[in-house]
Amino acid sequence: MSGELLINVTPSETRVALIENGVLQEVHVEREAKRGIVGNIYLGKIIRVLPGMQAAFVDINLDKAAFLHASDINSKLMLNQEESSSEQTPDIRTLVREGQHIVVQVVKDPLGTKGARLTTDITVAARYLVLMPNAARAGISQRIEDQTERARLKDIVTPYCDDNHGFIVRTAAEGAKEQELKHDAEFLRRVWRKVMERKERKHTSSAIYKDLSLAFRVLRDFVGTDLERIRIDSKLTYEQTVEFTTEFAPNLTDALEYYPGERPIFDLFDVEDEIQRALHRRIDLKSGGYLIIDQTEAMTTVDINTGAFVGHRNLEETIFNTNIEATQVIARQLRLRNLGGIIIIDFIDMHSKDHQRRVLHSIEQAMAKDNVKFSISGFSALGLVEMTRKRTRESLEHILCGECPVCSGRGNLKTVETICFAILREIVRVNRAHDADKFIVYASTLVSEALINDEYHNLAELEVFIGKHIKVQTEPMYNQEQFDVVMV
Repeated sequence: MSGELLINVTPSETRVALIENGVLQEVHVEREAKRGIVGNIYLGKIIRVLPGMQAAFVDINLDKAAFLHASDINSKLMLNQEESSSEQTPDIRTLVREGQHIVVQVVKDPLGTKGARLTTDITVAARYLVLMPNAARAGISQRIEDQTERARLKDIVTPYCDDNHGFIVRTAAEGAKEQELKHDAEFLRRVWRKVMERKERKHTSSAIYKDLSLAFRVLRDFVGTDLERIRIDSKLTYEQTVEFTTEFAPNLTDALEYYPGERPIFDLFDVEDEIQRALHRRIDLKSGGYLIIDQTEAMTTVDINTGAFVGHRNLEETIFNTNIEATQVIARQLRLRNLGGIIIIDFIDMHSKDHQRRVLHSIEQAMAKDNVKFSISGFSALGLVEMTRKRTRESLEHILCGECPVCSGRGNLKTVETICFAILREIVRVNRAHDADKFIVYASTLVSEALINDEYHNLAELEVFIGKHIKVQTEPMYNQEQFDVVMV
């Protein structure tokens, strides 16, 4: 794959855009406030052992001492093999002592008055593999069920295992190429060698490995791929990235470039506008047709429409050409929006079996550029194409958007007329339940205007019916569905 990475860094957020052939294909976003310390490795110091709790407090240079339970200590590393043969957890006093330095990893962030939770079973993750120091074996994720694939992956990874390096093959590795697994294994071995070197150099409680930030994770995942250029708009991040790639991904160092331009880096290749368009339901096709993409809890649906595209010869050709164009756009949108799980595509109905076959082939070819595992079924009896795409992270919409406070996620609002009638009913209900001299209705600008103008006769008839005056008051801060009926 040949492409370019744009890395935009601010103190609060890092964003990475992958460009291929001048077109945005992927967007990754990480907010600094949501980054924890889970995965960080520290050279800690035991400051207190609590036999009653079978735990110890460890100083890892944070505000609060971290917590290490006896069950989270790898006893085989702390004791002789003979002493740790019992299935029961050894007494904490036989595993650690006050003042002792120990390598630990954070498994749970600090919360409130509680410090971080630690373990001595260290793991370091890459895209397809997880390194287990001192495990000396290759394990396969239980979610990879195909026995042939499990055997293939184990045969590839086992040669990289030794007394100091064991590996777990992650679910994402299903179908991965041998070269990709090799790059992961070599990357993780280099990382662990650096961790051990830092451990020997440090004599105080401090971090010897921090879980990679977004910029470094993306670079890690692109080790072994052909990136023409990696542009970074932060001088500090650029210098850190040069140091990182020199140590762990030397093939990417020459592609790094600091971008000092006055024009925002995401304005290159129209990235900002593309992100905004990726949040819309409707995607227009160049031919005049369009897609409607709806993301729900259970699945994502894609509906294709011909729109203004009328074709040149006949309707069947128009439909086929629209569907073919849609396959390329769908593949890109799924990747750009990072939509996973079940995806149902409603292509425009085609009577020709040959056209159906060619449309399926087209979307399979378009999806082949995606690094995420996918599976495409043929046309169903209802003319729908069912496919799945592996969930790897939150979708772009879930990262950048929240539930609408007005419609509460419904995607639509009650009409002004509906709200007016609801207000009239509410006045009748309150009048029957309570004794009031008159009523004041507080409503949004549009609803207030409708009550005073379009619904004037209904409002006047209601006043006669209940024998009380009704005043309408505009409340500009109210949304369309919001109103109050106040007794005076």
